[in-house]
Amino acid sequence: MARGDAPQDSYHLVGISFFILGLGTLLPWNFFITAIPYFQGRLAGANGTTETLGTNHTSPADTFNFNNWVTLLSQLPLLFFTLLNSFLYQCIPETVRILGSLLAILLLFTLTAVLVKVDMSPGPFFSITMASVWFINSFCAVLQGSLFGQLGTMPSTYSTLFLSGQGLAGIFAALAMLMSMASGVDAQTSALGYFITPCVGILMSIVCYLSLPHLKFARYYLAKKPSKAQGQELETKAELLKSDEKNRIPNSPQKAALTLDLDPEKETEMEPEEPQKPGKPSVFIVFQKIWLTALCLVLVFTVTLSVFPAITAMVTSSTSPGKWSQFFNPICCFLLFNVMDCLGRSLTSYFLWPDEDSRLLPLLVCLRVLFVPLFMLCHVPERSRLPILFPQDAYFITFMLLFAVSNGYLVSLTMCLAPRQVLPHEREVAGTLMTFFLALGLSCGASLSFLFKALL
Repeated sequence: MARGDAPQDSYHLVGISFFILGLGTLLPWNFFITAIPYFQGRLAGANGTTETLGTNHTSPADTFNFNNWVTLLSQLPLLFFTLLNSFLYQCIPETVRILGSLLAILLLFTLTAVLVKVDMSPGPFFSITMASVWFINSFCAVLQGSLFGQLGTMPSTYSTLFLSGQGLAGIFAALAMLMSMASGVDAQTSALGYFITPCVGILMSIVCYLSLPHLKFARYYLAKKPSKAQGQELETKAELLKSDEKNRIPNSPQKAALTLDLDPEKETEMEPEEPQKPGKPSVFIVFQKIWLTALCLVLVFTVTLSVFPAITAMVTSSTSPGKWSQFFNPICCFLLFNVMDCLGRSLTSYFLWPDEDSRLLPLLVCLRVLFVPLFMLCHVPERSRLPILFPQDAYFITFMLLFAVSNGYLVSLTMCLAPRQVLPHEREVAGTLMTFFLALGLSCGASLSFLFKALL
């Protein structure tokens, strides 16, 4: 992409900055869901602050339904701001959107860390936490969309680095949880250290963003943005759909929605060809071409968010109390999911099966519905309706492995097949539609989790 007069990225500082920004954008979501045992401990009663991070307190009788609410209130802002993006990006300057969102996320996460040391009854603590979850994820949605607009003017390598940072967010959160649990300090100090970690990550993101105007390489490419600021985000979303084998979908369910905004293969020098494109196609015509792929995308994330983490975080080890039972859920639920999801989406770099003309893709997507009853019948100790048919830990580990790999692979596969179903000039509309349907799938899954938890 770089012209002959383009500056070099000295010491890869711009690449490192976008990698850290990618990591910072999805730390909040991952740190909240990975810390579900801590929040359940706080909501268990007045002495909840003394509970350890690794203890499972969730049961079907939980009147707060914390797992479900934290998932739903994390996904609804994504759907909401997907619809408002065009308005926001025209009315609010980019610097205000990015820096303001980072500062707001830092402030709200600092509040979450401070609450670790504050004794509070379950009701007010739940209300404050849910408000924080909503606002943090709202600012994250604005932040991510704005950064994608910037990446649309950068070489493809920087899009890949940004996505790699997002891909590590889930693994980083799970490892931070494990380190906090293994630290040997008291429960409050352990929890405080855990929640301070993303604050440090957000601070690093702020420093990285503020450093970009001072780097010659970043100034060279970002200077191209003002003339097309209003249309950049939708343009970048559309161009993502041109990627085939090399498309990358982020680790966590929420991250997959974000990847729709990027095309690692898009190069800036193609912009002069835009005036030669045909007129804007009909939304209805484009939808007729991609409806099955969009439906598959919705169903994949509906299934995933309906049980992860609302149901899977409730599963405990069937072994006697000890170190393994304490570390079981952070390792076998969150860490395993993120690692295997990453493996699944990487498989599309080597093969694409089934292809876009095959009806096996809808079949494979529908088969994932079986994971819902399988997880519901695992070892959740307190239940009022369903029996426990898979008590051994090996069952849950096997189900989670297949669940995560299939999530990553099928989402990545649908995104690789989507460009083959539309004409080049239709990809902008297709990108916008796919972004909406993916956010819709995440929200539908989070909503269904209430029903499945009630059926336990």
